Amino acid sequence: MPRLLLEYQKAKFKDNVHFKVPESDFQKFSPLLLGLGDVSKQGQYHHALAAIFDLEGFTDFTNQIEPHLVVPDFLGAFLKWLLKEVSEEMEVGREGSDVYLWSSLPIFAKFLGDGVLFLWDTSALSHMGIGNIVISMDSICTKYVSQFLPNVSQRVTKPPIKLRCGIARGQIMSVGDGNDFVGPCINLASRLQHLAPFNLATSRKGIDPEKCFTESYRGEFQLIRTPIRGIGDEELVLVRKSEFEALSNETRLAYIKDLGAS
Repeated sequence: MPRLLLEYQKAKFKDNVHFKVPESDFQKFSPLLLGLGDVSKQGQYHHALAAIFDLEGFTDFTNQIEPHLVVPDFLGAFLKWLLKEVSEEMEVGREGSDVYLWSSLPIFAKFLGDGVLFLWDTSALSHMGIGNIVISMDSICTKYVSQFLPNVSQRVTKPPIKLRCGIARGQIMSVGDGNDFVGPCINLASRLQHLAPFNLATSRKGIDPEKCFTESYRGEFQLIRTPIRGIGDEELVLVRKSEFEALSNETRLAYIKDLGAS
């Protein structure tokens, strides 16, 4: 997004010294600074899948001594790795100069400071295609720990220890000239990536395990019921079954007691 870098002068005005800029520079502080284009334009709606990645421990990482020497190095490596992983997860194969994909790439990506938002247009995706995106994002969370973290630990100290992901399906609306999007599913995905201790949490709305996953993958997920701040008191969420089973008996029961589980 644009930055407002003005050349200020100091001058006396009404018996005090103040900053001074020309009127033309003063008017640059406007909605255009947000980088959204014409925000009065009518938004375009899309059926979408939102996936938000969050780096656990990023705040502590940036609070170390001389962060300016390590944060750019880490973020440069991380963002390059993450977008490469997302694109490769979509790839089926190559022939000549063509790349074959089982799904379209995200229509939008946005850096959030300690994570990244991806949006897929789901209008042309099957239920199984949507499920495969969930599986791919889960795989990326796993590979962060097994592949990326060991490598980046040779370059920086105490990097973020986990990569979490929240996923939700719904309708989004473009803002301005399509430079940003808003929608409840984005808010829900943001809440879900904070659902500790799970690395992956996916809203059940519009994602039916019977339709979205093969029988083998279906067994990798556990359906739970949990309150989500600002969303609802009883949201149905899919999490990794292995992470669910690692919880105490009391915590597991609290998540599934209303789902007919014994």
